[in-house]
This record gives sequence, C-alpha cells and structure tokens, in this order.
Amino acid sequence: MIKKYITVVILFLQCLIIPSKIIAQQDILKTNRPIRTSLQLVITIGQDKGDLQGKDDKIIQAGIEYLHRMGGGVLKIYPGIYDMNNALYLHPNITILGSGENTVLRKTDGVVTAIIRDVDWYEYAVQVENAEGFIKGGGIMLRSPIESSDWACDIFKGTIKRIEGDVLFLDNLSRENFWVNKKVTAATIFPILTANEETDNVHVENIVLDGNKDNNEVINGNYAGAVFIQNCDNWIFNNVTAQNYNGDGYSFQICDDIHFDNCKSLNNSGLGFHPGSGSQRPVFRNCTSTGNDQGIFFCWGVTYGLAENCILTNNNKYGISIGHRDTDNIIRGCKIENNGEVGILFRDGDNGFFAANRNTIENCEIKDNGRKKSGIGIDIKWEAEDISIKKCRIGNTNAKNKQKTAIRISKGSKHITLEENTFINSPVEIEDNRPKD
Repeated sequence: MIKKYITVVILFLQCLIIPSKIIAQQDILKTNRPIRTSLQLVITIGQDKGDLQGKDDKIIQAGIEYLHRMGGGVLKIYPGIYDMNNALYLHPNITILGSGENTVLRKTDGVVTAIIRDVDWYEYAVQVENAEGFIKGGGIMLRSPIESSDWACDIFKGTIKRIEGDVLFLDNLSRENFWVNKKVTAATIFPILTANEETDNVHVENIVLDGNKDNNEVINGNYAGAVFIQNCDNWIFNNVTAQNYNGDGYSFQICDDIHFDNCKSLNNSGLGFHPGSGSQRPVFRNCTSTGNDQGIFFCWGVTYGLAENCILTNNNKYGISIGHRDTDNIIRGCKIENNGEVGILFRDGDNGFFAANRNTIENCEIKDNGRKKSGIGIDIKWEAEDISIKKCRIGNTNAKNKQKTAIRISKGSKHITLEENTFINSPVEIEDNRPKD
C-alpha cells in the first residue's frame, strides 16, 4: 500500500515539473496527449538548390516575406555570392541563418546622378540626369546636404517601383523638399540588412555582408551601414562579418538590447560598430573590429553597454570612442592595439552634464596606439567623472614607443580611479592635468 502511494506521488510530481512542451514529440505520439508545441518553419534558399532558388536580394526577400506571413521562422541561405540590388528588410521573429563565410550578401556596383526636377515633400517620383544603372526593385537614396553641417543631409530611402525614361517612381512619399538648387543626388545607396522601425526579435547568424566599397558612394553611418536599424530592440548577431562597406559596419540608432557575439567589422570606411544615440545595453563579446575609421563608437546616451574580450586593432583613429552621456559602460578583457591615434578616447563636449561618467575599463591590453601621430593609450578629455581603470596592461611592445602616453587625464575630470595597472615601455605613464590640492 505504501509502495503504491509513493508511486502515485512520484507520478504527480512528474506532472508538475515536466511540462508537456518539453516532452519529445515521439513520446507524445505514443499517447493521446494533445500536441500543443508549435515548431518554427524553415525555408531554404540556394543558387541551385533549396525551397527557393535565385542569386539576388529578391529571392531572399521573398523567403523573408513568406516567413513573416507565417508568424516568423528560419531562413537558411546556402553558400554563394548573392547580388544585393536593394536592402533586405527583416521582420519580427525572423532568423537569417547563413552557411558561414561561404554565404556572402554583396552589394552591387553603385551609381549616382543629379536630379533635374524639384521634388516636394509629398511626391512619388524623381527625374534624374542619368537613369542608367537604376533598376526596378532596386534601392535608392536621395541626399540633400544641410549647409550648416559638414556631414548631415536630408535623406530619402526607398525602392524604385518603375522606370519611365529618366523618371524613377518610388514606393513611398518623399518627406522633405529635394530641390535642384540644393545639389540633390540620387544614388543606389542602401544598407545590406535593415528593417522598418519597431521591428524586434531578430536573429542573424553565420553570414558575410560585403559592401563592395571601391564601387560605391560613401554614406554617413547615421543613415546607412552594412547593417542599419533604428528603433528596433532585441536583435542578436552571431558570427556575422560586415566588411568593405563605404560607411559603417554595424549602425543601430535608438535600439535596446542589441547583442553581437563573435562578429567582425573589417575594412569599412566608417565606424566598425556604432551603437547609436540612446541605445541601451548593447553587448559586444569576442568581436573584432579592424581596418575601420574607428573600432567601437559609443554615440550619444549609450548606457549599460558591455565590450568584452574584443579585439580592436589597426583602425584609422580610435579603438574605442566614448562621449556625450555615454555612462555606466564596461570595457573588459579587450585588446586595443595599433590604432592610428588613441586606444580609448573620452570625447570633448559642451558641459559637464553631457560627460561620459561612470565607465569602467578593466583587464585590457592597450598598446602601440599612435601609428599616425604620437599616441595615447587612454585619453580622458573634458569633465568625465567616476572613471575606473584597473588591472590593465598599457604601453608598447618595444622601445619604438608609438604610444607616448599611457593615460592622460584632463583638468576637468574628477574621481578617476587607477588600480593595479601595469605600464610597459611608456615614456609617460600618467599625465594628470587636474589641479593639485
């Protein structure tokens, strides 16, 4: 009787701690238990095999749209070089799964031309000087320089629906005035991966994004990049390479919880990784950023970010740049070497409220920065407060001393904590410009 009672109790507890969702399907099929687990749809794309077959962006976008209709799923892309005449627009709950370095999404050669007819803010077409090189279904960007800035533009981004002579018909309304006297250009500039705003929960893995830099116009990373998203949350990039884009590698603006694992940003003309204004909790683990203008650029108001075990080398200016209200971030276990000017830069600003406070740098190797000028390992400018630098190795590999100063502290900085750091071949270990008590 006791044995029977114990058996009943065990069966009852198993019902409590083993939900039906984790019972193997083959076991369920042996019973009359309802099947309540929904599995993701997987669609395959290849150039000569797969559910969908093709060699350009249209066939990949078709797979994405089908999965979106089904509520999400996995799009597996077989090896090949796929010609990107337009961006891929992702949707929520989509996984893009490439085949590693053999799956390459490559931007096609770009063209740029002047417009020859004024476009007001409510129009669906643009007349251009030369329509050669624009294609139906291709991406297009209109740019109108803003006179008060050396980089900012009014921008239109869209898709060409139809071409009649020198008139390009667009998929959405212009939202600015694009007038001939403003020197407006039309160009086939677009990100390789992007999404509409408020597209959340996307996973991209095992794929190469190639920007074909030598045959495309440069574009500022606030408008495009090999990856460009805005107001999107909860994206994961795993083993993704963004290379040779004539702009940023990865740019995300006002996006929360964007994670990068084992990703690379290689030889892009702009910023390697660009966590944009207002982005919260970005994570970079085991990532490499090399050959870009800057390695990781924390933009305005980026907080609670983590760069861990990353390699930031041979970038044109800085390994890492931190500035306007970029607070409470951690840089841990990174190698920051051979960058053109500074290993880690705390940028200048307007007043103390905008400073990059409460950031931590620990267990990093920061050496040989200064290929282009006398280098600095960590340069704390302006009025940054509560900066902790601990257990870092800072200096040069030999006596050539490209990195002349290990740590420079501005006169307006406060509460800078230095603990257990090691200085190697550093002509100047600490240049402290703060007033002496």
